[in-house]
Amino acid sequence: MAVTEEQTAKKGRFTALVIVCTALLWVLATLLGEQFDWTGRMRALFDFLALAGFMWSLVLIFQIWNERRKNRG
Repeated sequence: MAVTEEQTAKKGRFTALVIVCTALLWVLATLLGEQFDWTGRMRALFDFLALAGFMWSLVLIFQIWNERRKNRG
C-alpha cells in the first residue's frame, strides 16, 4: 500500500510536534526541579522520559524516510 505525500506530511508534522513538546516539557521539568529542589532520582526520571520521547521521534523520522524511499520507486 503506497503512502501519499499528504500522509507523509501529516506524519512529519506530528513528529515535529513530538520533538517540540518533549523539549519544552524537559526544560520545564528541569526548571521546576531546580526551583523545588527535587532529588536527583526525580530529575533522572524526567531525563529518561525526555530520552524516550526523543528516541520515539527518531523512530518516526526513520519511518518517514523509509516511506519516502519506497515511494520513489
